[in-house]
Amino acid sequence: MKILVTGGAGFIGSNLCDALLERNYEVHCMDNLLTGKLENISHALNHPKFTFFHTDIRDIEACREAMNGCDVVAHLAALGSVPRSINDPLTTNSINIDGFLNVIHTAKELGIPRFIFAASSSTYGDSALLPKVEDIIGSPLSPYAVGKYVNELYAHVYALNYGLSYIGLRYFNVFGKRQDPHGAYAAVIPKFIQQFLDGEAPIINGDGTNTRDFTHIENVVDATLRAIENTKADADNQIYNVAYGSSTSLNELAELVTEAIASRKPQATLHKISYGPFRKGDIPHSLASIEKIKAHLGYSPRVSIQEGIQKTVDWILSSKG
Repeated sequence: MKILVTGGAGFIGSNLCDALLERNYEVHCMDNLLTGKLENISHALNHPKFTFFHTDIRDIEACREAMNGCDVVAHLAALGSVPRSINDPLTTNSINIDGFLNVIHTAKELGIPRFIFAASSSTYGDSALLPKVEDIIGSPLSPYAVGKYVNELYAHVYALNYGLSYIGLRYFNVFGKRQDPHGAYAAVIPKFIQQFLDGEAPIINGDGTNTRDFTHIENVVDATLRAIENTKADADNQIYNVAYGSSTSLNELAELVTEAIASRKPQATLHKISYGPFRKGDIPHSLASIEKIKAHLGYSPRVSIQEGIQKTVDWILSSKG
């Protein structure tokens, strides 16, 4: 197969590109490098089955060029981060909704048989139900969540009206190799690791009792590959949670990170966590039911949060040289 990965130079996208090349697929990688990094795919640029398109999903002609001849689209390109969407809802909408529509419409026009896209756990919004099950959501709490929910609605409408086959994957708090630990919108795990290693005291937003279903990148790539390679018709045109299936509080997370660093750098001085105000748009608790994706796609997470944090610490230490 020939597969287009939008956002292929990003954290999740570059890991997916690696896995697809390992399976001997031909990969088209499309990224505007706004949040993706060329260094994430630099090792693949000379691969005979890898083609990089430095273009933007908001340009529909660029979408057509990158998608031409492909059998599957794996649409991962997005402007991530709930706080960033609150600070800049216009750009978030432009990329996450207008860009999504360009990609799915082009897939329909070109007759691409399969369309896989990154949905989000943010879609559950203010629903208090735990664990989160795919058919029950609440009201969105951020522009980012609005966009991700609109993506699901568009996918449903394109399947209904144009016969497009899709699978949407609601990723839950993904972490691991190539996730950027720097910047105002860095995800919590790489940010904590980097701050501890830099001798700083990480700040938890709130009292640390908020919980998340942290999911290592290897689990996410496995689930995405299963969606791409799915041959069961009854598994198509569905939304699935992609998670580990257990929750961890931010206080527990900090302990796991300090334990992983201490085992690798016993001489490191690790400061105590400090606490700040709760963050707008954050949901208090997140825990996914993964029964549906287990039943339909045969997914079962293999990397626990403890092992995943150890792998992430090792990667950050190795990347520091």
